Amino acid sequence: MDQQAIIDNRFSLAFYLQALTRLLSSPGRFFSELPRESGVVQPLGFLITSALFNAGAGMTTLQDGRLLMAGIWIVNAAVMPVILAGISFMAMTMSMGNRTSFQRLFSVYAFASGVTLLASWIPLLVWITEPWKWCLATIGMVRACGLKRLHAVLIMAVTIFISILLLWSVCPIITFLKSL
Repeated sequence: MDQQAIIDNRFSLAFYLQALTRLLSSPGRFFSELPRESGVVQPLGFLITSALFNAGAGMTTLQDGRLLMAGIWIVNAAVMPVILAGISFMAMTMSMGNRTSFQRLFSVYAFASGVTLLASWIPLLVWITEPWKWCLATIGMVRACGLKRLHAVLIMAVTIFISILLLWSVCPIITFLKSL
């Protein structure tokens, strides 16, 4: 990877392609080599670029409401990693104390989500990409955040459970809004 870009915390298309290649070929090594103080510019740029691709590719599968759905997909892709990192950070802090910064945990979720967004637009492939994202985030918690495997797995289980509860609690609101 371009070490100067990492040091300067700049995002570029070259960084995106290098990070994507390294995440796909060796995720453990990628997360192990994340700089301690990497900032959020590169992870956020990686996530937004993947979200734009996901929304653009996903629009090819729709008949109506393409622009609205693309907007929903982009917002979902950008906001869910923040929510998931927040849930994981709270679970980690409550169970083990503060082991890593929220910024670092967000970076793990941004990279894990960004790489899976490239395939998750394909109908029914979400059943593969979601578990893949959870596995990548767990690897990231171990390699980038220094958690033990068992702790990372337990934090991931709590995060999945709480996020499912959160989504179930939002379903009645969505149903109500659709009826308007």
